[in-house]
Order: sequence, then C-alpha cells, then structure tokens
Amino acid sequence: MTETTDQARVVRASRDVAASPGAIFELIADPAQQPRWDGNDNLAQAEVGQRVRGVGDVFTTTLTTGAERDNHIVEFEEGRRIAWNPSERDKTPPGHLWRWELEPIDDTHTRVTHTYDWTELHDELRQVRAEATTADKLQASVDRLAALAES
Repeated sequence: MTETTDQARVVRASRDVAASPGAIFELIADPAQQPRWDGNDNLAQAEVGQRVRGVGDVFTTTLTTGAERDNHIVEFEEGRRIAWNPSERDKTPPGHLWRWELEPIDDTHTRVTHTYDWTELHDELRQVRAEATTADKLQASVDRLAALAES
C-alpha cells in the first residue's frame, strides 16, 4: 500500500512482512545494512559499527555520488520505530525526515511502514530531489527489506 499526503510532501509505503519486528529492525538500525535494501539506489555504503541505539545518535552514510551524509536520529523505540534527519556532513539538517515503523501482527509477521516527510524542507536546492522521492521508491525499499528479512 502506498500513500501520499500534504500535497505530496509526506509519502508512505507499507506491507506485511513474514518476519519478526526484531529481525526487521536490525536491518534498519544497522546503517551498514541499509544499502542492501535502499529502493532509491542512493546509498553506496555505511561503515560497520554504527548500530543506532537512541535519539541523538548520528550515523554516516556514503551516497552513490560519493557525498557523505550525517543522519541525526530524532525518533527511536527499539524494535518499533526509528526516524532520522539527514544532512550534509557537519551541517544542520535541512528539514526532511525518513521514518520506519514496525507493528507486530503476530510472533512471525510485522506490518512495516516507511515514510518520507519533507513538509519542513526549506532548502530550494533539495526540492527537486524531494519531489522525485515517490511512494513507489519507498515501496521498493520496503519490498527489498522484506525480501532480506524473509530469507
């Protein structure tokens, strides 16, 4: 299921996954795993050992362009929710947010919802890229994540 709201500034995708919330969360909270399921094909790598543990953590990723991004954790509930604001290295985040929410269905199934929210993005240079981040790209991330978690 995909959804776009607030004049396309909040984009969501979700699906039910045949895996526990804990198994799925490990793939999200460990940045080194993120390039494996990135549906935007934007992430090249992240160093091992950056596993997110709480709000205030910052992890760094390298994009396919070679640019590095700091990702500031702003929401965190172990096994259930994680969200971050990306920024250029050592800069203030420009106002967009990536969020993952995991809702247990039963012991072996989880509803996974991925959200990209750019309602607070005020950097005009990033607007085109934000507009290009569509629900189908988020769904690709959810589907790739599901394939990894279910294997």
